[in-house]
Amino acid sequence: VRLHSHDVRYGSGNGRAPPALPPAPVVGWAGCDGGSPSSAGSGQQSVTGVSAADDGNSYWRGGGRPGAVCQRGTPVRCGQAIRLTHLGTGRNLHSHRFTSPLSGNQEVSAFGEAGEGDYLDDWTVVCSGTYWVREDEVRFQHTSTDVFLSVTGEQYGRPIHGQKEVHGMAASSQNNYWKVMEGIFMQPSEAFQMEQYHAEL
Repeated sequence: VRLHSHDVRYGSGNGRAPPALPPAPVVGWAGCDGGSPSSAGSGQQSVTGVSAADDGNSYWRGGGRPGAVCQRGTPVRCGQAIRLTHLGTGRNLHSHRFTSPLSGNQEVSAFGEAGEGDYLDDWTVVCSGTYWVREDEVRFQHTSTDVFLSVTGEQYGRPIHGQKEVHGMAASSQNNYWKVMEGIFMQPSEAFQMEQYHAEL
């Protein structure tokens, strides 16, 4: 499943009916929808999961938090807080304490304008080792609410039929692993390469 977004808002009446019971890719720096008909949702841009490899709305750019110095080619460290900005709309991957419309987990949305958002756009890269390695699966943990970016299979109806709900889950599991696929990858900076060379001596 690929992380996808588009300018369809939560609460716009374009998902399936809610249950009867109430609901209880980017390795180096590039530089510094849905909603059930009866759910108000946040009104923010929806984030979903799609399976199509050629989907143009599944590209995201990794960047630093406001004030962070992130030079092109500097690898992302495991445990580092980052922001993911949707290339098509310029909004940041975001979460907050709204309930997701299908599963009843925490809503994940896209928020802000031209990469400018707020502290709820920050995600920590959870991985083993020192750096986020392109081939490895990683988790993204929301820095403010501690949920993990997840997809468990719930699907929306019209007009985004077949797209899967992306949400935040409190527990880590197989449902919250992500891997970088297509994209533009930066070569490690010279300073980083020298640091690695000296570390090996």
